[in-house]
Amino acid sequence: MDVVDIAVIGGGIAGASLARAVADGRRVLLLERESQPGTHASGRSAALFSETYGNAVVRALSTGSRDFLRAPPEDFAGFALTRPRGAMHVGRPGQEETIRGLAETLAALVPSVREIGAADAVARVPVLQPQRVGGAVFEPEALDLDTNGMLQGSLRGLRRRGGEVRTGAEVTALAPLPGGGWRIETTAGAVEAGIVVNAAGAWADATAALAGVAPVGLVPKRRTAFLFDVPGHAVDGWPMVVDLDETFYIKPDAGKLLGSPADETPSPPCDAQPEEIDVAVAVDRIERATTLQIRRLSHRWAGLRSFVADKTPVLGFDPAAPGFFWCAGQGGYGFQTAPAMARLGAALLRGGPVPEDLARLGVTAAALSPARFQAGAPIATETHP
Repeated sequence: MDVVDIAVIGGGIAGASLARAVADGRRVLLLERESQPGTHASGRSAALFSETYGNAVVRALSTGSRDFLRAPPEDFAGFALTRPRGAMHVGRPGQEETIRGLAETLAALVPSVREIGAADAVARVPVLQPQRVGGAVFEPEALDLDTNGMLQGSLRGLRRRGGEVRTGAEVTALAPLPGGGWRIETTAGAVEAGIVVNAAGAWADATAALAGVAPVGLVPKRRTAFLFDVPGHAVDGWPMVVDLDETFYIKPDAGKLLGSPADETPSPPCDAQPEEIDVAVAVDRIERATTLQIRRLSHRWAGLRSFVADKTPVLGFDPAAPGFFWCAGQGGYGFQTAPAMARLGAALLRGGPVPEDLARLGVTAAALSPARFQAGAPIATETHP
């Protein structure tokens, strides 16, 4: 029987980064059901860092993660985790007022955001159909994120601090112990832990059910993506292009373009696979908006991005289950908020306050607490602009 202080269930970026952050001076065990961490959502993300993305809480967590991502500790990565990219929200003729309004809204969050004209947008991404561009909102400070570097840095850091990563360890049962703590049955043996961290991604509500803990209403949503070549174009310097109505996006990725229909199809927790109709719809939308003719896809995949009703992550102890800690519902913001979420989660696990820099940004424990889903608690539905 392994006995640890904290058992973290789920080896994606949420669980791995929090496990690393809390491991100093505590025995921490990271349990991952698959043969390697990050198999599902974290291993299928083409993350972009944007301080305009998400609701107010998410944006604050992103801002609180920025310095770590731009200059990670030497023992975490030893190399840059970000790369300049930029992002353009491109609108059609007739959408000029919407473009202007979005530019004003986002510029209030990040001053460098600005409206640009159609000619400027086409000059930045020359495959855009000029007659289909009415202008764009340009975010120059959006950054590509090295998702694998972030995940591996978290796992390395956990091990360096004395923690353990155990793969092939699917949790099959969770039961509170009479004197406090939890007994965890896994396919790789039993564990006793003073605290259980539920960082199981799309499976977080199912994991809570094993423990007899009420769900938070997590909804996994499938997102489809694919890669394709762009002969005759050097795409690496292009910004990400997002259709103003969010019906598709394209983004440079290692000399190719990554395309997506920006789908959010509710799904049960599973090993998500791309649906042919979603791929076909995205290809059609991209070809209509650009001069591109997509003849062959070099790779296609799908992942699950899991949200709760207010699209704010869930972080904190469950008020009805002592020693049961939630770290779930990161949606599409997991990588860009991970450093701040890990620091905040580690502080809450130790019984401490919100870190001062995050508190100054307006982050409160109550805004992320699972207590907000208790009967009678108001459920906010703030979404990004």
